[in-house]
Amino acid sequence: MARPDKAAAVAELTEEFRNSSAAVLTEYRGLSVKQLQDLRRALGTDTTYAVVKNTLTKIAAKDAGIEAFDGLLVGPSAIAFVKGDVVEAAKGLRDFTRTNQALVIKGGVLDGKSLHADEINKLADLESREVLLAKLAGVLQASTQNAAYLFNALPAQAARVLGALQAKREQDIPAGETPAGETPAEETPADAEA
Repeated sequence: MARPDKAAAVAELTEEFRNSSAAVLTEYRGLSVKQLQDLRRALGTDTTYAVVKNTLTKIAAKDAGIEAFDGLLVGPSAIAFVKGDVVEAAKGLRDFTRTNQALVIKGGVLDGKSLHADEINKLADLESREVLLAKLAGVLQASTQNAAYLFNALPAQAARVLGALQAKREQDIPAGETPAGETPAEETPADAEA
């Protein structure tokens, strides 16, 4: 590659690193072109999978401030640049490696932090972002419904307690007697003065 071509390739890789939320380094030795196409489909639309040159990738990673690939860029390398759901991409890679042992996950970087291959596999075990958000929304909705029920139940319960107290009070007072401090219903204060 001529110098301007190398500089352009490094700039393109650096931009990919900066614009991606995650990047996963793999070794693809032994995979056919059709298998690589299948892998690209399995990764989804928000992930690009590119075969890279190790020396240019080292320079681009350094320019982007990524140290996760130090020592891992040996042999035929390819990188999955994830711009969408990281869990979906990790699942795609894990599932593909189950049927194609030729693909080896070497490591990765997620939001600037390096990941080992086993950590990427653990990411694949998580539920997708959409599922987690749906569960959170369900919990929040249930909480608001419980709060609404509680707020509605308090006045109703207070009314029942007051009704029970009034019934008990009426039951405790013998017929014809007036509770202490109250005037009989037939006699009003105006009648008492006359």
